[in-house]
Amino acid sequence: MSLIGGVKREQIQFEQTDFVKKVGLFEANVICLNPSIEEFKDKLNMELKEDSKQAEYLGTNKESGKTTLRLDFWLEETKNQEKYKLTFFLEDKEKENKDQTKKQYINNVGVCSWAADPNELPEWFANRDYRVSFVGEEELYNFLRTWLGNLDLRNATSTLQLEWKKLMKGNVKDLRDQINGEWATPTMFLATVKTVEKDDSVKEYQGVYNKAFLPGYSLKQFRVVDYSRQETLKALRNKKSKDLKPQERFVLNVTGEYGCRDYYTLKDLKEYSPSDNLVSSDKVISEDDSDF
Repeated sequence: MSLIGGVKREQIQFEQTDFVKKVGLFEANVICLNPSIEEFKDKLNMELKEDSKQAEYLGTNKESGKTTLRLDFWLEETKNQEKYKLTFFLEDKEKENKDQTKKQYINNVGVCSWAADPNELPEWFANRDYRVSFVGEEELYNFLRTWLGNLDLRNATSTLQLEWKKLMKGNVKDLRDQINGEWATPTMFLATVKTVEKDDSVKEYQGVYNKAFLPGYSLKQFRVVDYSRQETLKALRNKKSKDLKPQERFVLNVTGEYGCRDYYTLKDLKEYSPSDNLVSSDKVISEDDSDF
């Protein structure tokens, strides 16, 4: 059963050539999820090519043979109403570490924890209903917990869980029902530019980072502190985890070893200039460069 309530692998890409690419932080609302061909036209004002795969969301992982699902959340920026796509990839396969000695578990408010045995799970986690998680769920629920910010997940009666089998058949109604719903809130996202080499040429795609989010009002914190400065990042990395503020955790997530690999800036949304992107320009990487 899907329950959202309580107390109040290969990515398919398309090059954004019809508008200017942007990088940076922005506030937006979710306006559409996995649109049909008709919804692309009616809700997003986009015409798909006849051979486009953009409205095909179910697939199969060639290596594992497991069903996959792509979730495309379309966002509308609150300032200029520009549209961006946030994508998650799910696979009908239990999440394990590389040597298969541990599994990842997820509880009924979308929080994950790793353990070799369920009896080793921390008490704070196991106090709620839980199960083994599937590939991609951690990232998805990380977003849902922020986007559905009006849902008090600290309350024992609140739940945030989706029916997996139903979801992996392509049924996203439970998620669609949350768009403009009572739990939905404006959210802060990070716009990126992904650079891909194809046929001896470089292609650039508009992207949105899908592993870290903050409430929309957090954007003002990045106007007060320049988190791209090396000395600021060094100070954050020396902080104890319990002392970190939400925006500081966000910064460490993005800039860390397993963080964002695409081009970005930790400042307000701005027009992207290829000359600023060291991957697609002839500039020499500087040790003081703070956008990587």
